[in-house]
Amino acid sequence: MSPPRSTEPLWLATGRAPGAARPAISEDVEVDVAVVGAGIAGITTALLAQRDGARVAVLDRGAVAGGATGATTAKVSALQQTRYSQIRRVHGDETAAAYAAASLEAIDWIDALVAAEQIECAWERLPAFTYAGDADQVPPVEREAAAARAAGLDVAVTDETPLPFAALAAVRLDDQAQFDPVRYVRGLAGLIERGGGLVFERSAVTGVHEGSPCRVETEPGPTVTARDVVIATNYPLLDRGLFFARMEATRSYLVAARIRGEAPRGMLITAGQPTRSVRLYVDGDDTWVLVGGEGHLTGAEKADPARFEALEAFAREHFDVVDVPYRWATQDGMPTDELPYAGRYTPVSKHLFVNAGGQKWGMTNATAGALVMADHLAGRERPYARVVDPNRLSVKAAPKVAKAQAWVAAHLVGDRLRPGEAASADEVPAGEARVIRSGLERTGVYRDDGGTLHAVSMRCTHLGCLVRFNDAERTWDCPCHGSRFDIDGEVLAGPAVKPLERREPPQGS
Repeated sequence: MSPPRSTEPLWLATGRAPGAARPAISEDVEVDVAVVGAGIAGITTALLAQRDGARVAVLDRGAVAGGATGATTAKVSALQQTRYSQIRRVHGDETAAAYAAASLEAIDWIDALVAAEQIECAWERLPAFTYAGDADQVPPVEREAAAARAAGLDVAVTDETPLPFAALAAVRLDDQAQFDPVRYVRGLAGLIERGGGLVFERSAVTGVHEGSPCRVETEPGPTVTARDVVIATNYPLLDRGLFFARMEATRSYLVAARIRGEAPRGMLITAGQPTRSVRLYVDGDDTWVLVGGEGHLTGAEKADPARFEALEAFAREHFDVVDVPYRWATQDGMPTDELPYAGRYTPVSKHLFVNAGGQKWGMTNATAGALVMADHLAGRERPYARVVDPNRLSVKAAPKVAKAQAWVAAHLVGDRLRPGEAASADEVPAGEARVIRSGLERTGVYRDDGGTLHAVSMRCTHLGCLVRFNDAERTWDCPCHGSRFDIDGEVLAGPAVKPLERREPPQGS
């Protein structure tokens, strides 16, 4: 296999997204609504609030659509693998029906906005499929079809799919959609700015003080004062609300293969493991197939290049591949009770809100959440708002919550008992990382391909779990709550807001 040219997502690497970089916040700002996070959740929320008459400001640690939004497969679908089976099991048919209605409304809202504002984002309506990758996945397909029908979706069970190989069974839902997520979200950011709103990049939020008004603190220093604040980061960055105890963070992997011939005219995903998600993308003369899967909990000892290699092998087996120049990974917040969050941050919050927990279907769920958020901010209420209420109680989800917290406890305590992997930085090979232990202290040391050493404290700045090295992406990842850091300790993803402490690489005597 030829080495990939880029580990940046296709949507970001192709450079087709409009607009120059936005400025960092440089002075104090006063607005009606401050939104933290410039992915699809935050930008859509801000646009809707602005259209309700609010003056808005959006802040992001990185760039607009540069995080999870820019790394998605960008399927916009009400059929979401086996989501309805899971919701039906935990919450029943009524909740599943509300979830379906919210998903369909989100798709139609995007469709109308793209048409009205003429946003060039490769928007296309196509059927979505959940298919059986093997005989064991046929029963889950049948269960999902029954649950989706009970939720009010007009699905069909079929053995015909646009895949270049036979599928034993599949659930099909017509008139779903896909697009280029970066061009879409940056297009919305442009609408906000043209309407007088503010969008700040490279402006990390380090704290929020709720009150009348609220104050948002940033790493550059200036403060945003706002009547209301919406946290729309992939994983909620504030510890209040205990979202870190009710969510799991997962990594999944994607490759973009340039192919000869026709690509599947549809969006497809397996009903079970190993997950194989497939969609097409046509860009000028190039036809691409995106293949995703190989997911695991963030920080697990499973993050290695073999994940990408398995997806590339699948693409080469089933398609006439020219090359595979892009491979990347993404992260998703997964609420333990199978539903996203959109509403008040805590039961007593009056001016602090959250739109997060997209569960691998963030393009749909973040948009539905933004519609809910707009109603909250304007004093209205959407019919399905209760379904995504962040303060709901889900008794049937208790075993999964307990399992998630057992995972956290195992790492919080157990990782501190593990021995070091090297005695000094001298033993660290190029392109690899090692843990060096000195008493109770642990230093993570990475030697880059040029031989330069990068050393950081392994203590996550969120709640103190020990990070692990991700061989697939060359990052330090926290197994407890999904915070991610680059080789020099800078924050890539929260809930952490502070970097890892940099250290001198421990040398041999």
